[in-house]
Formats: sequence, structure tokens, C-alpha cells
Amino acid sequence: MVYFLIALIVFVIDQGTKYLIATRLELAEQIPVIKDFFIITSHRNRGAAFGILEGQQWFFIVITVVVVCGIVWYLNKARKTRKLLPTALALVLGGAIGNFLDRILSGEVVDFLMFNFGSYTFPIFNVADSCIVVGVGLIILDTLLEVKGEQEVTEVKESQEVKEGNE
Repeated sequence: MVYFLIALIVFVIDQGTKYLIATRLELAEQIPVIKDFFIITSHRNRGAAFGILEGQQWFFIVITVVVVCGIVWYLNKARKTRKLLPTALALVLGGAIGNFLDRILSGEVVDFLMFNFGSYTFPIFNVADSCIVVGVGLIILDTLLEVKGEQEVTEVKESQEVKEGNE
């Protein structure tokens, strides 16, 4: 249940921050936090990451329902044997549900975190997006660690077989 609690915490923080932005700032209003580098910006996104597939709400709804069902199923399976993967899945789950609710209720996602790197402005994002990205990064890390662990077990078994064959 702790992993579903993590997902719920992500969801609540995401929705709370989006609510504050949507109710306290006008669209396109900006609040500099760290000069021109980090700016809170009221923005709406009708697409996916970086605004791609704008206006494809039914596609997002169907895909999100499938992904959420898959995550819940795999989270229940993985939580018994692994530690990092369920945490990663919980982050993705909370973020996916946060953005899903925005799309269902208003047809758009509230984004507000803007970073500028010199003349380049990174696409504006939100807490849900951040948790999804961190979660996916942890899934990749877990996969790499799992593969490395399996290779080490295989090497130990092969080494033991060679020793036994020489005796």
C-alpha cells in the first residue's frame, strides 16, 4: 500500500500546485524565481510532452487508461520482489493520473515550471511531468541494475561449474 500512498502524494501535490497556478495567476503571467533562469509561468497545454499531438484528447484518455491499468497490475506484481521499481511505477502512476484528470476536466494540462538556459527555453512543465520523468529514469536504472545482477549470478554459476568440473 505504501506505493499507492506515494502515487496519491504525487497526485495531491500536482493537483494542489496546478490549482494555485490556475486560480492565482492569469494565463501567461510570470513570476521570476531565479532571475531569468527559473520562472513560474501560467501556461496551458492541450497536447502531450512539448505540446505534440495537440487536440488528440481521446487518444490521451485511452492511452492513459491502458497505461494506468498496466502500471497498477505490474506494481502489484513487482512490489513483492523489488524495491526501486515499485517506487518508480508509483511516481509514474501519480503523475499520469494528475495529468489525466486535467485532460478529463478541462481538456488541457496546467503547466507552470519554466527554465531558461541562455537563449533556450525548456518546454514548460508541471509536477506530474517531473514525477513521470523521474519515475521513467528510475525504471531504466532498475532495469540496468537487474540485468547487471543477473549477469553476476550467471558468472558465479559458470565459475562454480568450472571449479566442479576441475575437481
